[in-house]
Amino acid sequence: MANRPSRPVTQAEVTRVEQLTPHMVRVVVGGEALRRIEAGSCTDHYVKILFGRPGVTYPEPFDMGAIRETMPAESWPVVRTYTIRRWRPEVPEMWIDFVVHGDEGIAGPWAAAAQPGDPVRFMGPGGGYAPNPAADWHLLAGDESALPAISAALGGMPAGALVHAFIEVAGPAEEQPLPTTADAHVTWIHRGDAPVGSTLPSAIRGLAFPEGRVHAFVHGEANFVKDIRSFLRKERGIPLDQLSISGYWRRGLNEDGWQSSKREWNQQIEREQEAVSADQR
Repeated sequence: MANRPSRPVTQAEVTRVEQLTPHMVRVVVGGEALRRIEAGSCTDHYVKILFGRPGVTYPEPFDMGAIRETMPAESWPVVRTYTIRRWRPEVPEMWIDFVVHGDEGIAGPWAAAAQPGDPVRFMGPGGGYAPNPAADWHLLAGDESALPAISAALGGMPAGALVHAFIEVAGPAEEQPLPTTADAHVTWIHRGDAPVGSTLPSAIRGLAFPEGRVHAFVHGEANFVKDIRSFLRKERGIPLDQLSISGYWRRGLNEDGWQSSKREWNQQIEREQEAVSADQR
């Protein structure tokens, strides 16, 4: 079987690091290589960052295809997906916000230790959502992993657009300013010691839905995303073309495990959606 073509890798560098909240770190990435990429059409643009394995030296010029062909799999860079919080092509630079929980994981500790001049390699960006200016109102919901995209969405809303945003974080210290010209009603939900996402579905169910066509963006931990998706589709009867809903991660799985099982998860959701559509006909 022929190897799949390797996606282009952009090589940039850290220009500054900001501690936003006790558990959120912003890494600003810059460099002339960013002038060759295109972003800005979506508020959920993301990049796939490549984290080198400790003690492994990669040949230059860096080429993922060559690495996969010539190096053992256990030495390949680890890939993690992160939303672009803000894209500034005039600089150029992009902001990427990382949730940090001590030494847990790969990307968080890297972000906490990042210094200006550190190399950053990534693939992308990709993306698929931007607020629909024709919608009568907007629903945004997510946990910390979706906060950068929700922040970008609020910043990209038409002036005066009606928005209801529900954001779950650990506690008050994790709240952030969310600049927007929209008519935004932001509800911060503090889960404390409860599991991530356990408080969001009830908050969405408790919303008095405004009249008119909604455009919804719901992302984060897969279990609560599935719950809210079921509510919006089955109980509220919202068509698929008005929804941007996906699990960014799943409790108990790292990104590799989640990505390998996500196709089956999506297929299950599709089967449920087909059943809902059949019931509504």
